[in-house]
Amino acid sequence: MENYRILVLDPVSEDGIKELLDHPNYDVDVNTGLSEEEILETVHEYHALIVRSQTTVTEEIIRYARQLKVIARAGVGVDNIDIDAATKHGVIVINAPDGNTISATEHTMAMMLSLTRDIPAAHKELSEGTWNRKGHKGTEMYGKTLGIIGVGKIGLGVAKRAQSFGMRIIAFDPYLSDDKAQEAEIEKMEVDEIAARADFLTVHTPLTPQTKGIVGEDFFGKTKPGLKIVNVARGGIIDEDALLKALDGGRADGAALDVFEEEPPTDMKLLNHPNVVVTPHLGASTVEAQEKVAISVSREIIDILENNTIVHAVNAPRISENINKELKPYINISSHMGEVGIQLMNRPPSEIKLKYHGELAIDDTSMLTRSFVSSMLKPHLGENVNIINALYLLQEQDVVYKVEKKGKAHGYSNYLEAELINDEETLVLGASVLNGYGERIVKINEFQVDIKPTKHLLFIDHQDRPGIIGEMGITLGTHRVNIASMQLGRHDEGGNALLSLSLDQAVNDEAMEELSKIKGFNGLKQVDLS
Repeated sequence: MENYRILVLDPVSEDGIKELLDHPNYDVDVNTGLSEEEILETVHEYHALIVRSQTTVTEEIIRYARQLKVIARAGVGVDNIDIDAATKHGVIVINAPDGNTISATEHTMAMMLSLTRDIPAAHKELSEGTWNRKGHKGTEMYGKTLGIIGVGKIGLGVAKRAQSFGMRIIAFDPYLSDDKAQEAEIEKMEVDEIAARADFLTVHTPLTPQTKGIVGEDFFGKTKPGLKIVNVARGGIIDEDALLKALDGGRADGAALDVFEEEPPTDMKLLNHPNVVVTPHLGASTVEAQEKVAISVSREIIDILENNTIVHAVNAPRISENINKELKPYINISSHMGEVGIQLMNRPPSEIKLKYHGELAIDDTSMLTRSFVSSMLKPHLGENVNIINALYLLQEQDVVYKVEKKGKAHGYSNYLEAELINDEETLVLGASVLNGYGERIVKINEFQVDIKPTKHLLFIDHQDRPGIIGEMGITLGTHRVNIASMQLGRHDEGGNALLSLSLDQAVNDEAMEELSKIKGFNGLKQVDLS
């Protein structure tokens, strides 16, 4: 059995890494507080690194660590690790996303209670000798409505604890199923509805383009006066400028913040606001959480090095060179299908059916499935999703998937089809790789199309009539959006049709509003590919 060397660069729980310390095949060196130069002197000897947030793992460190296979972050965030460099050099980066669940849940409740009863200000005054009972009239949580944005493990934990306080729970999460909501006694709502009804709001989502600023000016414009807000998730989910305006304007009554857009934060107006409670990113800072995350990464290091089993990777190792070169273009089109599919749906699917036809079905298609699922999940779950952990995360969202393989390929040597299903809609996408032409999406629902995936796509469901294309072209031209290519799918003259456009620029909101008013345009969906 091979011996492995592990270097622990930041303070971690000794009990948490006990499995590594006691394992006969592992030599563990704990050497904290090293400079980059000192790390470079010895890092080439190690197979795995364990860090928290103090040490920055740079590209140079990764390049010098010629035997390195794993970098483990004993926590959630991996901002201090050069993920691109690790991926480039085939090093797996793992974290411990579940270790701080209880810690972050309890800190959320602590922040909510501190805010409602004005505990920090009352403590400060009394500790300075001022007895001021009348100046700190609190608010009860009992009977109030708590809005939750993001109902993963932490969001559900907060909901359960808030219910024990007698609170009503309303929540938004694109993957929250009706059954799961009913079981948890949560009422599903859209974000705008939560804004209008919530007395308290807490957020528990990753920071993604979809969630950045989700609680912003538009949100505060719909709230009832007196809203209290808690953020123990990620800075940036709540727009800090908009929050400050809401606090000063009476749209929000108070905020408890553990995370900030910039850390350490520099906006002292927000930190010193009399209705704001702040802590320095303490959501995971408990003895128990630190032990759990250390145990989690220790066990996964052993699984990776000895069994090649990966669960919590936050990057994707380079695709193995032994993957058939003919399969690689299908990995790309699978990824693009996932991106297109999730953006064409109004809500994420609760079920996915993937079908592989032709010679492709003979090969191992697991990489195609993982590529599709990874791209589909990223808009809502963030950059931590990749081909390694995609199926694990899909299961966490209670999404069922099925894979079917057949020899016949509907006129193509190889053909992929994805069917995305939820309670309200079904979307079917078909794709292939054409000799000499490359990737093509060839089917959208009942329409046969021929779409080359490009960065900016626009899909228009419309009633076929003379002049409708011209009106669209004039509108896009007015807004200086150039059409690179156009495909029309239809069955009958004058019937329902699908227009697919590849564009050189994204369509702005004003242009989309004008397009939506064209007679016969029933629905527009803009899709941006990475």
